[in-house]
Amino acid sequence: MQANLVQLGYTEMTPIQAASLPLALQGVDLIAQAQTGSGKTAAFALALLHRLDTSRLAVQALVMCPTRELAEQVTQEIRRLARAADNVKVLTLCGGSPMKPQMESLSFGAHVAVGTPGRLLDHLERGSLSLDALQTLVLDEADRMLDMGFVDDIAAVVKQAPKNRQTLLFSATYPEGVVELASRFTHQARHLQIAAAQAAAQDQIRQLAYEVGENQRLHAVSLLLAHFRPARTIAFCNTKRQCRDLVDVLSAQGLVAMALHGDLEQRDRDQVLIQFANGSCSVLVATDVAARGLDIAQLECVINVDISADVEQHLHRIGRTGRAGAGGLALSLSSMDEMGRVGRIEQLMSREFEWAPLDSLVPAAGGPLEPAMDTLQILGGRKDKIRPGDILGALTGEAGFASADIGKINVTDFHSYVAVKRSMARQIVQRLSGGKLKGRKVKVRRLADLVDLE
Repeated sequence: MQANLVQLGYTEMTPIQAASLPLALQGVDLIAQAQTGSGKTAAFALALLHRLDTSRLAVQALVMCPTRELAEQVTQEIRRLARAADNVKVLTLCGGSPMKPQMESLSFGAHVAVGTPGRLLDHLERGSLSLDALQTLVLDEADRMLDMGFVDDIAAVVKQAPKNRQTLLFSATYPEGVVELASRFTHQARHLQIAAAQAAAQDQIRQLAYEVGENQRLHAVSLLLAHFRPARTIAFCNTKRQCRDLVDVLSAQGLVAMALHGDLEQRDRDQVLIQFANGSCSVLVATDVAARGLDIAQLECVINVDISADVEQHLHRIGRTGRAGAGGLALSLSSMDEMGRVGRIEQLMSREFEWAPLDSLVPAAGGPLEPAMDTLQILGGRKDKIRPGDILGALTGEAGFASADIGKINVTDFHSYVAVKRSMARQIVQRLSGGKLKGRKVKVRRLADLVDLE
């Protein structure tokens, strides 16, 4: 396990890992207050993996998350950390995906289940999921699950778990609702608060604010992007309509910008997130609800197109950048009507915004701000027994491309997505379409072309 951690780049513990992992390994209940991106996933994953009996194919650990996106990230991290163990089976059980394939997977057995409260409860009620063998229960981002109205579903799931389990509760904030949740579901829990780490993370982020008139906002975002030229940016809007309008403005200027909001179909959400995470999209324009649980590595910039009415939400937004000790940039646009919100945020952060005039934004040198990568969609996924290694092998073997030309590979049930250097995308499509993957011909297209056709 330690050799695997070194290989994965874990050289020293983050503050939350140092505080929680020794206690979690002892089997005590924990209530840990720590921000997203502080390393908590590895802390609870290592603890639950330590307790698994892999010879027993039954769900021994359950992780509840507020969103499908976070659940899938947690699943991937547990699988990476489990590489040193014997054949650990981890399943994701979330809404937005068909029940039948999940039920079939559960019928073959699993060691760890990661999912959203509603879907987990569905499986328990249908009898496709049993918690009789459960040893470890994790409530991840408990405050968000409460915000989203999951408290009754959580209670119904926990009711079916054994009393003598270990419970690990993680939350970025600790409002009254989380206090009550913790008292109901934990036993003699140790309480950890990693405020120093949060403050240190904020210190890594350069924050600038600009006063704008209501009709200047969308144009101001273009000015910020042209001036600072971040490779990837999340622009937060308070409404779905503002999201759509901003994407239209940026797309008209030749930028690769995509929207993420509650009206999107699950398939479209997944494809947008894949393209943003793999470097094929420069600007993700999102509402707070859609962006909950997002953890994008090496995100250079966050733009608050509107100031959030929820002061703690502002911290969640800017905390998407400046992760793991890297520097980050948080830019906020505020009208006079929003200055009251700004004051409350300054009070919460114990420091004032740094203001700059809008006319100080001058386009930096360089060509159009283009993403480095492009995403190809391959018709075929896990159900066709396709793995990331198969795709990489096809591209670097018979197709003859260098591994440096290939980026992130995502394999879903029925499709696979591979990031490739933008300048080579069409050439790779042509070469891969003429070759074979796992002994058969496959359909390959640029995802952007498919979206344009729709």
